[in-house]
Amino acid sequence: MPQPLATSPRAAGNLRGAAYMLLVTASFTVGDALIRSAAEQMPLFQVVFLRGLVAMALLGGMAWRSGAFALRIAPRDRRLIGLRSGAEICAMIPFFIALANMPFANVSALLQALPLTLTLAGALFLGEPVGWRRLAAIGVGLVGVLCIVQPGGAGFSAYALLVLLAVGFVTFRDLSTRRIDPGIPAVFLGFVMAVFVTVAAGGLSLLTPWAPVTGAGGLLLVGAGVFIASGYTFAALAMRHGEIGFVTPFRYMALIWAVLIGFFVFGEWPDPLTWIGAGIVVATGLYTLYREQVVRRRRRAR
Repeated sequence: MPQPLATSPRAAGNLRGAAYMLLVTASFTVGDALIRSAAEQMPLFQVVFLRGLVAMALLGGMAWRSGAFALRIAPRDRRLIGLRSGAEICAMIPFFIALANMPFANVSALLQALPLTLTLAGALFLGEPVGWRRLAAIGVGLVGVLCIVQPGGAGFSAYALLVLLAVGFVTFRDLSTRRIDPGIPAVFLGFVMAVFVTVAAGGLSLLTPWAPVTGAGGLLLVGAGVFIASGYTFAALAMRHGEIGFVTPFRYMALIWAVLIGFFVFGEWPDPLTWIGAGIVVATGLYTLYREQVVRRRRRAR
């Protein structure tokens, strides 16, 4: 009888990492959908603040259990963590405003440009080598972004520019993350970021009168907090169990989740130009990741 093929530890780790990344994309997408639904009942930043309290409690508990609060963090890492959290605040404000006013899938489609902006920013600010192929892919990807934004067209929404602004700040956030000591647990970074975002959202929530929290609204807020905390946890597990080059492409599943939620929950369906633009952005992002792996293998061979 034929013997079953043995799975190598590396392959098994990649499969687990891919599964965790699918859970990451589902957690963040569902969490955003719950925030948008709750924002139909309450002011937006009241929702973000209350969701943040739930996320802080969950992430704080996990960080405490992991012993993260006992770590001695170097001054350099403290500054980087502060920069990272500040960038998240600057990304959070335009992102949630756009989320509450744009088709759900369009917001997700624009966020898929992040791997392209990270590659470009890494070359410009960190001196990472980027060949002409990846530069060409980034240029084509930006054409895809224009198809989604549709400047000057009937489908143009000024809120799309807020999403692109958020992408810029998230790029800065992730560049800062790369320079933080990898020994600092990801759940601790998530907790600190949740504290910064919650405090900022609490301040912004005072600009408008608060609305009473109904039973249904409370469930939406708790669910959003649970899903955001789950997303941070699964993200750490994905990076620890799989190779980045294998696991990262699965982040594009976020677009599929967003399209399904947009259609079945909010009754929205992307127009043809958005589909074309999203396809271009995803294809060029995957190609950029592929070329990055090719370059890394050549460096190891040398």
